[in-house]
Amino acid sequence: MVDEKMREFDVVVIGGGPGGYVAAIRGAQLGAKVALIERDKIGGTCLNRGCIPTKALYYSAKALNSARRAGEFGVNVSGVSFDLAKAVTRKGDIVRQLAGGVEQLLKGNKVEVIRGSGVVEAAGRVAVTTTAGAEVIAATKAVIIATGSEPAMIPAFNIDGKNVLTSTEMLELKEVPRSLLVIGGGVMGCEFATLFAAFGSSVTIVELLPAILATEDKMVSRVIGKRFKETGVNCLTEVSVESVEASEAGVKTRLKDGREFLTEKVLVSIGRSFNSKGLGLEKNGVKMNRTAIAVNDGMETNVKGVYAIGDVTGKMLLAHVASAQGIVAVSNGLGKAATMDYSAIPGGIFTDPEIASVGLREKDAAEKGIAVSVGRFPYAASGKALGMGETDGFVQIVADPGAGKVLGCSIVGAHATDLLGEVTLAVKAGVTAKEIAETVHAHPTLPELVMEAAEDVHGMAIHKVGRKR
Repeated sequence: MVDEKMREFDVVVIGGGPGGYVAAIRGAQLGAKVALIERDKIGGTCLNRGCIPTKALYYSAKALNSARRAGEFGVNVSGVSFDLAKAVTRKGDIVRQLAGGVEQLLKGNKVEVIRGSGVVEAAGRVAVTTTAGAEVIAATKAVIIATGSEPAMIPAFNIDGKNVLTSTEMLELKEVPRSLLVIGGGVMGCEFATLFAAFGSSVTIVELLPAILATEDKMVSRVIGKRFKETGVNCLTEVSVESVEASEAGVKTRLKDGREFLTEKVLVSIGRSFNSKGLGLEKNGVKMNRTAIAVNDGMETNVKGVYAIGDVTGKMLLAHVASAQGIVAVSNGLGKAATMDYSAIPGGIFTDPEIASVGLREKDAAEKGIAVSVGRFPYAASGKALGMGETDGFVQIVADPGAGKVLGCSIVGAHATDLLGEVTLAVKAGVTAKEIAETVHAHPTLPELVMEAAEDVHGMAIHKVGRKR
């Protein structure tokens, strides 16, 4: 007798974020019969509660700042005001449009989307409880876990979702808080500080480490620190939070050094919690790194046929990394050997100005004792940047001192995240600084900054007094 609840697939993906849906589509492109299990919204955190909505609000902030600066460009503007509720509505429209597009891509590639929660009963067997309450058993050759992460709910901070918020609730605010304290001066904290300072909040950042954006080179974080100072963002470093208490008067945040702050809202932007519970992993002997799923470079766990990708692996919590891992995992699951390469992973931070980096940073080279040659070129020496009124920042290229091979790059400045693509390809392909410098770049454009930084690796930048080598 055939069990009507049993379904057979080549690949079953649990989680429909940027890792999961990409893996599902690629599997279908390779001719596989694929099921994608998602209990919430297709697109995951990135599309619904992360990358995309924050960038939509980022460009609302950019538009507001442009209006405020219009007089510098001879444009007379008066009565500039900001409507956060309208910006949030626009953000929601963008998210819905993109989510609908992903749904159509899944449908067009004949990926079967099952709404519900999946549990790995055994290698090759996933039990699904649908949102309608039905039970389905999916038999499969490969299981790919792509369940992502959530903001860490730190008990000591009394996160209530109303006054003490995570990034999820921040994205749904309809009114600009008069004052905002941000716990954590990392990527997320600095991005939200940028947004709400532009919107009109009085913002304070509290960071335990000696500097905000501590993963970046010091010269990079200094540029952002300077801009924060200019825009009124108060950055407190090397301090820790003792308590956070909400009351009718506001939220009182007490620091370990005794200082207290009363603000309308507090954003907790420290850490992520991996969604690895309730998946049946322990029962099947899947190896864990604490709460992250351990995988090899083929994205396979220690249990054959069970793969994991994205945030839940704890590797690099970036949407584009999850997508790349998804392609590797599904390729291996279908017998097409693939390996994940982390040597040229670009990263972007949407502060104002933007930050982008790839490969080896100068500070990391120093810490590891790696000899490098460094070339820099400032935005202030760029004709295009001057014309745009965007003169803060620089491009920095780190290269091998012998062959001149590009090992890494850090950019802080306007459109930094867009400029990084050229250098990411250079790092991936083993291109030298000389080869970038000898490539003719259009004038006047921002990519000339990359060319001149590459020239400066050898002290030969034209529009900058060269350093003797």
